[in-house]
Amino acid sequence: MCGRYATTRSSGTLSQLFEAYDDTDGRLRPDWNVAPTKPVPMVRVDGEGARAVSLARWGLLPPWATSPSAGARMINARVETVATSRAYAAPFARRRCLVPADGWYEWTRTDGGKQPYYLTRADGGVLALAGIWSVWRGPDGPWLTCSVLTTAAVGVLTGVHDRMPVLLPPQRWGRWLAPTADPTALLGADEEWLAGLEIRPVGPEVGNVRNGGPELTDRVPGVPAPRPRPPVAEAADEMTLF
Repeated sequence: MCGRYATTRSSGTLSQLFEAYDDTDGRLRPDWNVAPTKPVPMVRVDGEGARAVSLARWGLLPPWATSPSAGARMINARVETVATSRAYAAPFARRRCLVPADGWYEWTRTDGGKQPYYLTRADGGVLALAGIWSVWRGPDGPWLTCSVLTTAAVGVLTGVHDRMPVLLPPQRWGRWLAPTADPTALLGADEEWLAGLEIRPVGPEVGNVRNGGPELTDRVPGVPAPRPRPPVAEAADEMTLF
């Protein structure tokens, strides 16, 4: 699952990295503790076929949703059911996006409670989470909303959680965004890309959404590395917070 993450690059930097124009109107702010329903950057293809860095509310709202509160339960979409889900199938087929992240957080149970980890590129590179987006028309106008796709964790990541966001290496970005591409062919794990991830123990402060500074990603010394474990299937289609 992916219930909290960090995204701190400016819209200008993201525009350069993803070869897209800036559609954020200067509203993007760095956030080291993104939580559901917050505004987040995404890279999408606009109606003219150009790449855009846009702001979207995290938590996809299908057109028939009667309240924006429904989005808090739809921050993640499972790859196993995204193509057939009533809420996700249409965006998966036609409105795919990249959700830029510095890293994401997961919690593991310990004898003393829960230990949070920050999963990030060891080289500091950007992560592109596979996402889908939609437009919800509320009383104050249209909103862009998005969800992050999740899949079964692999390798060392199974020691942190049995789910993980779908991570797309740069060579898959263009095909993922292309409306005519087969998205199911792009969802497999790239072992070389995953090998560059760092699993960093961090402090409990990240569990409070009111905390949002860069210190949340600081390493906590003395915490052992998590041990890999066999993945366990989750029952729910929509992910919720820890």
